[in-house]
Amino acid sequence: MSRVAYVNGQYVPHSHAAVHVEDRGYQFSDGVYEVCEVWRGQIVDMSAHLDRLDRSLSELQISAPMSRGALTRVMKEVISLNRVKNGLIYMQVTRGVASRDHYFPPAGTPPSIVMTAKSVPSHKMDQIAAKGVGVITVEENRWDRVDIKTVGLLPNVLAKQKAKESGAREAWFVDKKGLITEGGSTNAWIILKNGTLVTRPATHGILKGITRAGVLKLAEMKGFSVEERGFSLEEAKSAQEAFLTSASGLVMPVVNVNGTILGDGKPGPIVQDLRKSFHEASELIKLTVAGG
Repeated sequence: MSRVAYVNGQYVPHSHAAVHVEDRGYQFSDGVYEVCEVWRGQIVDMSAHLDRLDRSLSELQISAPMSRGALTRVMKEVISLNRVKNGLIYMQVTRGVASRDHYFPPAGTPPSIVMTAKSVPSHKMDQIAAKGVGVITVEENRWDRVDIKTVGLLPNVLAKQKAKESGAREAWFVDKKGLITEGGSTNAWIILKNGTLVTRPATHGILKGITRAGVLKLAEMKGFSVEERGFSLEEAKSAQEAFLTSASGLVMPVVNVNGTILGDGKPGPIVQDLRKSFHEASELIKLTVAGG
């Protein structure tokens, strides 16, 4: 079945989905986005994602394209039309279409919204997680407001491409103090030899990841000790375990950092447990998905 996208009030064939050439997201990266996991026909942590979307829009002074109730209905319809049982739903909101000018467009210019959904077989990510992934480090060169989930991701793209060319899956940004901030599309974690989980606090320099928040909740449920603080590259290299968190990869084990093998070079028991039980701490919004 052909994929379907939602574009500014219309459900259209994915292959024909398009926005105006003067959409400000296209010309200025003047927009924000969210990605939610769909797991067994349920939207994972939808409320938290939509809360973060509202915050991102507010920080950039972009009007919401519709009410939360309407947005939820569109999300469910896009998932259903694409028959997604396990996968991802992507939404993007920009300041809208207007003659190219750095100033905001006239009051009343409607924001643009697009939404897509795709199936992602869970076994593919499980196969990657079973072996673990490598990360490299790059200099932090992004703007200061990475707490806003904007579509301006060029530094992230370049960092992840460098990781790919190095045979790794992710790149960790390192700030001027020598501390790791986060990955190109993930939050960064290490696990000390005493079993303590360490991740940078979501106060400055990182995005407040929804999957990150889910792991914090899960860790509390399981009685793991957690320290929200910065950590250096050297501390990461000496960690017993490490992992990445994101909506697309959930809890992804890291087995080497800049070529340094962590532990025995295999995903450790704590990371494996967190990945296996992640959805125990998630909000799960049920929906009827067409087909199966």
